[in-house]
Amino acid sequence: MPAETIKGRGGGMLSSLSKLTPEQIGEIRKLEEEIGKTILSFSSYDVIAAGLSTEELARVRELEKRIGTALIALDPAGSCGS
Repeated sequence: MPAETIKGRGGGMLSSLSKLTPEQIGEIRKLEEEIGKTILSFSSYDVIAAGLSTEELARVRELEKRIGTALIALDPAGSCGS
């Protein structure tokens, strides 16, 4: 994807594994045992992607390739939990 496409600020939803309390984890584990299935908990966040220079984008892509995962750059004030 050309750098020009990435430079603009795109907004959207980002999901990640939830940060849960020990009590919440316990409830999930109990349900897993009862139904015999593994359950994953995801939380969604409103985010605004950071504008990256061509050099910054290249560095992010290089790290993605090296560690084998997708990375999303956000401005420090560009996200809020929901």
